[in-house]
Amino acid sequence: MDVSRHMSQHERAESMRLVTDDGTVTLVEAMDESRNDEILAAVRDQLSRSVGDPSWLRAVDSGADYEWGRLYERLREADASQERIDAIRTLAERFERPYPSLTRVRVAVDPPIDFVPGQYVTLRAHGTPRAYSIANSPSEDELELCIRRVPGGRLTSELFVHSKSGDSVVVRGPNGEMVLDDPSEKDMVFLATSTGVAPFKSMIDYTFEQGWDTVDGDPRDIWLFLGCGWEDDLPYDAQFRAYDREYDHFHYVPTLSRERLLTEWDGETNYVQQVLLAYIESDAIADVELPSSLSAYRSARPRQDVDARIDPAESELYACGMSAMVRVLVRAGRAVGFEDAEMQYEGFG
Repeated sequence: MDVSRHMSQHERAESMRLVTDDGTVTLVEAMDESRNDEILAAVRDQLSRSVGDPSWLRAVDSGADYEWGRLYERLREADASQERIDAIRTLAERFERPYPSLTRVRVAVDPPIDFVPGQYVTLRAHGTPRAYSIANSPSEDELELCIRRVPGGRLTSELFVHSKSGDSVVVRGPNGEMVLDDPSEKDMVFLATSTGVAPFKSMIDYTFEQGWDTVDGDPRDIWLFLGCGWEDDLPYDAQFRAYDREYDHFHYVPTLSRERLLTEWDGETNYVQQVLLAYIESDAIADVELPSSLSAYRSARPRQDVDARIDPAESELYACGMSAMVRVLVRAGRAVGFEDAEMQYEGFG
């Protein structure tokens, strides 16, 4: 007698019919903030600390913009420290960044496109195609995309500047082999930078919807490490914090490299792969030979109050972000003991 066999998520992904269809934009919403007042206040503070005169900022205000190069030159002439100049340069770059630079876009396709959590679609607007990971659960009818503005990027500029509800786009998909594994007893570890968290948002939403966060009544620890520069650059931050409050076995660990220039941020500040080490069981890496870029963080202590720890040998690892960063994350994962068979990753850019 033939017995029907359960199709795995990877088999489902391979069997998905690739479609090209018209879609309608239903939402374009900024996810970041305009923080220029905060930034100028922070620059004045840096000037007070370095040269004792915050009015230097006013001296390079042309009325239309700030002549930052003149300010850096004047600071060097005043023997300001390079650290202070670099801090002001970082703040200036954020000040000059277009707003918004991070947007969620929702697209309705009729009939809805079937996909597996982790997959992506190609969006064509104004003749230019670009791939974007789907950020919502397959249980929803619409597609949600998390899009970062790319300076000089034609499609992202069109989407940010011109798109509005009711606009037509062409959607092709689904594509992608990095998909959510079927539930197992293993814990789940997600490593992402910036919009690389979009496919993991889909996976995490679906995991909780389907009850895959527990196996035979036992909860699986689910970890999300998300690295960005600024706090308002964290996509879906409110949703992940809500999961962290609701589920004892969900652990959200954002790490921000620049936020301390603006606020009293007391969370993690190092790179994702460095922060990861602080949350791994000490016995698991006690005798592991780590790359020089990681060895200094072997004894790092977590900044977040989390009792749970990660056992790489009993965990699945997913990594997504800019390709160069993903390569670093994957090397780090291998170095600390994650098995290749339990690692999935995808890079872009």
